[in-house]
Amino acid sequence: MIRTESLTKEYLSGGRPLTVLKNITFEIPSGELVAIVGPSGSGKTTLLGLLAGLDRPSSGRVIVDGQDLTRLDEDALARFRGERVGFVFQTFHLLPTLTARENVQVPLELRGEDGGARADELLARVGLQGREHHYPAQLSGGEQQRVALARAFSNRPKILFADEPTGNLDGATGARVVEIMLELNREFGTTTVLVTHDMDLARLARRVIRLADGVVVGDTAEGAGKAEEAGNESPATPAASAPPASLTRP
Repeated sequence: MIRTESLTKEYLSGGRPLTVLKNITFEIPSGELVAIVGPSGSGKTTLLGLLAGLDRPSSGRVIVDGQDLTRLDEDALARFRGERVGFVFQTFHLLPTLTARENVQVPLELRGEDGGARADELLARVGLQGREHHYPAQLSGGEQQRVALARAFSNRPKILFADEPTGNLDGATGARVVEIMLELNREFGTTTVLVTHDMDLARLARRVIRLADGVVVGDTAEGAGKAEEAGNESPATPAASAPPASLTRP
């Protein structure tokens, strides 16, 4: 589903090249839930932007759902994102002059669809039935992030990119948002890539890629074969992606 090949990103800083990412190579299969973690400045958000086609690498390739993003022009990239990708951001990015329902409809209207029924279905799915006609300023932070989740899934994306989805939320609210995100990931089979500082959230992912100073310093996929063998020998071993009790409904 997602493949990077020797992905490198450089910026000019004070007239000198600053390497933010260097020779990043990995593959993410369809339907997988992957967390990208690392300290501030490690290149996490830059990597997410490259995977989503929001930025271009200095060298290397990004291949997503069979498309080499480095070969697409801006119009083709916009179409690709509109048809196959959903986004969830730390700061929600809701349009303040639109209601919750209208915000969820935006990606569909850009494709020439009305999307009203789909918006109502998704808002109910994330627990916001009856709040469809409220504006972002009338919603709590957790409610706004749930609107953002509904919007991200409105176009039935094959891939969801989430950048610190719980970063602006308190623990209990963030847990509820994560629970909904995991439910939607399982229900729709969406490949999900999330950037987070929250290690409790990262542990819910089946795979964790760790960055430091612009390079991959850890990838739990490397031990996946051994982990699977151990799981076969010990049936009682819990699945890596099973949420803790605090994130499940009573």
